[in-house]
Amino acid sequence: MKLLEQRIRSQGIVKPGGVLKVDAFLNHQMDVALFDEMGAEWKRLFAGVPINKILTIEASGIGIACVAAQHFGVPVVFAKKAKSVNIDGEVWATKIESFTHKRVYDVIVSKKYLGPQDHVLIIDDFLANGCALEGLLRIVRAAGAVVEGVGIAVEKGFQRGGELIRAQGVRVESLAIVEHMDAQTGEIEFRHAGQESVLEASVHA
Repeated sequence: MKLLEQRIRSQGIVKPGGVLKVDAFLNHQMDVALFDEMGAEWKRLFAGVPINKILTIEASGIGIACVAAQHFGVPVVFAKKAKSVNIDGEVWATKIESFTHKRVYDVIVSKKYLGPQDHVLIIDDFLANGCALEGLLRIVRAAGAVVEGVGIAVEKGFQRGGELIRAQGVRVESLAIVEHMDAQTGEIEFRHAGQESVLEASVHA
């Protein structure tokens, strides 16, 4: 998605340790018009897929998922990182390690809002090592629901998360895939359709 790539190039900040800051428009200050374009693109990509629920995880995925859900006409459920007094009854639960925060979270979804009747599109802002996404997939499968696909705003193609999730047969549609980035120069390179990833190339070499 060229629009998202342009915003990452113009406003994204590359930091040491494989960190890409996009908080100017994606996950702190939020550009809702951009989110709307992203939602329209996911709707185009998943046209005809029987999605009746969108699942994300707090906190950064919520804004994107809510705007995208308007294009699908379905509710959003977000996995909570701590059990609150507002959630009663049984829950689906798993543990997720956060790449950004370097800690492990207990993540829950109420069984009232996710079950075998659901066809789920998972949406999140980032895909790096895949831990958060793996956790959401575990929750969906435990619920007996169907994972129809995953929509990611920004995928770090130089990390193994995307490769590991796709190897499970899960359809992943990332709107921008960062193939390489340099903290010293600020340079960001994107992968495009038909282009082999650096990880795949190293395996085939």
